[in-house]
Amino acid sequence: MRYRTLGRTGIKVSPYCLGAMMFGAIGNPDHDDCVRIIHRALDAGINFVDTADAYSRGESEEIVGKALKGRRDDIVLATKARLPMGDDPNRQGASRRWLVRALEDSLRRLGTDHVDLFQIHRPAPDTDVEETLSALTDLVRAGKVRAIGSSAFPASDIVEAQWAAERRGLERFRAEQPTYSILNRGIEREVLPVCERHGMGALVWSPLAGGLLTGRYRKGRQADSHRAGFGFRHLTDEHRLDVVEQLVPLAEEAGMSLTHLATAFAIAHPGVTSAIIGPRTMEHLDDLLAGTGTTLTDELLDRIDAIVPPGTDIGTLDTAYQPPALQQPELRRRRPDDRSAA
Repeated sequence: MRYRTLGRTGIKVSPYCLGAMMFGAIGNPDHDDCVRIIHRALDAGINFVDTADAYSRGESEEIVGKALKGRRDDIVLATKARLPMGDDPNRQGASRRWLVRALEDSLRRLGTDHVDLFQIHRPAPDTDVEETLSALTDLVRAGKVRAIGSSAFPASDIVEAQWAAERRGLERFRAEQPTYSILNRGIEREVLPVCERHGMGALVWSPLAGGLLTGRYRKGRQADSHRAGFGFRHLTDEHRLDVVEQLVPLAEEAGMSLTHLATAFAIAHPGVTSAIIGPRTMEHLDDLLAGTGTTLTDELLDRIDAIVPPGTDIGTLDTAYQPPALQQPELRRRRPDDRSAA
């Protein structure tokens, strides 16, 4: 496997990263089977593993910790914090109070004394970015974190964090983890160029568009019961399914599966360091590993561009980050007393 450098950190990582979200109650509850899947990925040359405290409320980290015993030094290990880890309002967010505690909890579950990449799982509009970066800087200086990153940050938030780090002499985000696939190319407009400008690696998630680019979800077919049970509306989005129907024959003509077309596309962009693959079963992993040597010709990439123009999102993943102003009507509507003063 040909390794890539994560931004300007000097850390070498595989172009495919093993995502651990599906290990645990949310996906595969069999710990021994998950450990076997992780070992299979590592044996195939993948040296990058990404998890988060919120994945099955820490269970994913525990499984990863079991799998990495005796192999920790050979692995670039990434985890995340920010999402709720209980009913207490302070057991979440990007405050110093929580991040210090969250990392300690993650290290305990992972069975290690440090992580190579510690990421803020989603933006935290209620927290000053300098508060967050100051806490992360102290964790780096304490030797518990090697590099820090963000996940699903808009380009403006990434730039603000870079400016704050430079002004205050703090550690800066070295990586960003956005969603990216043939169906979701919006980050090509600003996020990826901003990451390249600031020397940040891009660790992209959901290259299979939440399952739509596996070829298992087609127009007129019943959705997979396991995934449909989570209420993923994007699996039945007619607009997205129309695009899938155009991509299936394109992959067939190129002599590859839709899965391999999709994952190869995700790592073809020069701004992308690694794409996260998140298998739930050994069968899923073996299929993904079979496509690790796939490369796309310029002609094939041009034909994909003709179906989904660069910088375009075809619908939105249900798990994608939505800024508060898009979720809370009161943030985008003037009150009657404000309108009269306008």
